[in-house]
Amino acid sequence: MEDQSILSALFLGLIEGLTEFIPVSSTAHVLLAGHFLGFKSPENTFAVLIQLGAILAILSVYFRKLFLLAIGLPTDPASRHFVAAILLAFLPAAVVGALAHDFIKSVLFEEPMMICVMLILGGFVLLWIDRLKLTPKYTEVTEYPLSLAFKIGLCQCVAMIPGVSRSGATIVGALLLGTDKRSAAEFSFFLAMPTMVGAFALDLYKNRDALSFDDSAIIAIGFVAAFLSALLVVRSLLDFVSKRGYAPFAWWRIVVGVLGLIGLILGIGG
Repeated sequence: MEDQSILSALFLGLIEGLTEFIPVSSTAHVLLAGHFLGFKSPENTFAVLIQLGAILAILSVYFRKLFLLAIGLPTDPASRHFVAAILLAFLPAAVVGALAHDFIKSVLFEEPMMICVMLILGGFVLLWIDRLKLTPKYTEVTEYPLSLAFKIGLCQCVAMIPGVSRSGATIVGALLLGTDKRSAAEFSFFLAMPTMVGAFALDLYKNRDALSFDDSAIIAIGFVAAFLSALLVVRSLLDFVSKRGYAPFAWWRIVVGVLGLIGLILGIGG
């Protein structure tokens, strides 16, 4: 492995972990950073596979809650309801992701200009939603109705377009459907678990023949960096959005999108 590849993988892993659970689109950040660094990965597999680090970070933070849910399934209706809500919300993305995987990876992931535009547009959507005077009807994530969970899952499908943001799509959808900011972010955390595991497994299967030992080593570096940086974000995000809302993330998206467009126009990287 070249030192430059190691440093690039480390840097991209940090970006993945820091951005996966905030509404700025981790995929967009990793793909754009990789483009400007000249970092190449077979079928852009690196961007998806290092998400496992972020998955394990959120699993470790929520381990106790997940354990209690698991042991409560046989006897506790509330546990069964919440697990059913998460699985129902995951269903639309599972279907769309499986059907459109090749198109998403071979076409949408190869359009950095479109990614920048989606970052900017998503930033304005977040600014708009953050300023709406919404009255939440649902504030406890474990008590979301099944119909609400499914609708949030439909919103998540928009994030198949790189630059939209999986967490951003679910949070915006949840807020418009009557949730508060904190529980919307927390539901996005839980929904990320099956969604990201599914994306990881599908991408690993689809590209198993394109990966080499060197790719595995690079992915492992990105994985560890993503795990450590995601831990920091997951432990602090809920309190942050409760106090500050989503405007800071909106402005970040807009700035990154504009800088990305400027870089593409000037022909930097690639």
